[in-house]
Amino acid sequence: MYKLVALDMDGTLLNSQGEISPRTKEAIAQARQQGVHVVLASGRPLEGMTKYLAELDMNSDQDYVLSYNASLVQRVASKEVIRSQILKGSDAKNLASLSQDLGVNVHAFSRRFGLITPQNNEYTRHEAEINGLTITELDFVELDNNEDIMKVMMIDEPERLSAAIAKLPPHVYEQYTVVQSAPFFLEFLNPKSNKGTGVGMLAEHLGIDASEVICMGDAGNDKHMIEYAGLGVAMANATDDIKAIANHITDSNNEHGVAKVIEDFILNR
Repeated sequence: MYKLVALDMDGTLLNSQGEISPRTKEAIAQARQQGVHVVLASGRPLEGMTKYLAELDMNSDQDYVLSYNASLVQRVASKEVIRSQILKGSDAKNLASLSQDLGVNVHAFSRRFGLITPQNNEYTRHEAEINGLTITELDFVELDNNEDIMKVMMIDEPERLSAAIAKLPPHVYEQYTVVQSAPFFLEFLNPKSNKGTGVGMLAEHLGIDASEVICMGDAGNDKHMIEYAGLGVAMANATDDIKAIANHITDSNNEHGVAKVIEDFILNR
C-alpha cells in the first residue's frame, strides 16, 4: 500500500493554465481521507506554493512541503524547517561569475533579500510573477560569503542556455546538484539537495519505506525522486530522459494524469 505521494507542480500537478483540475483535487482529497500523505515537491519557494496548498486544504502542521527542489523541507502551518541543505553567498558569487563567462543571465533566492539578480530580465520577471515575489537587483559581489542562499539559477533563452550547459566545467557537477527544471532554467543546489533526498528524508521522518512512496514529475529536477520512489511516475508531457527512468507513464498534466495515478494505485478504481 502506498502511504506517501510527492507531486511536482509545474507540468505535473498544474495544467497549462496553472490550475489544479477538479478531478485532481478530488483524487488528492480522497487519498488523504484514507491516511495517505500528499506533499508538493517543487523548485518554487514556499510563497509560490501557498495558494495551491490552500486549494488542496494542505496547510496544517500535519502537512509538509518541499521547496527549492527540497533544499528546504518544512511543516506548512508553522514553517518549521525539518531539513535544510542550502548554499552560501560565496556560491552565488562563483556561479554569477561563471554565468557571465558563459553569456547567460543569473538569479538566486536569498533568505534575507528574496529573489535577487544582478540584471533584471524576462526570465527573472517570469519567476517573480508565478511566485508572487518582488525582484531585488543586486550585484552578487556585494553578498557576504556566508549569506544564506537557497539556490542559484542560470536563466536564458533555451538555445543560449543549452550552449552554456555544454560549456559547464566538470567540477561544477562535483560542487553542486545541477538540474534543469525548464528549457530556460538551470538550477544549482547544495550537493546534498535534490527532490529524491528530500522525499527520502520526509519518508524516514514519517516512518514510511521507499517502496510505499509514489513520486510524479515531468522534468530534470524530478529525476532523483522518481528514481527513489517505489512507484516513479512520468507525465506524458515529461522529457524523454524522465520517461526512460519511470516505472509508469501517466497521461499529461492537461489530461488529469496525477488524478489517474491516484485513482488507479491508491483508490483502486
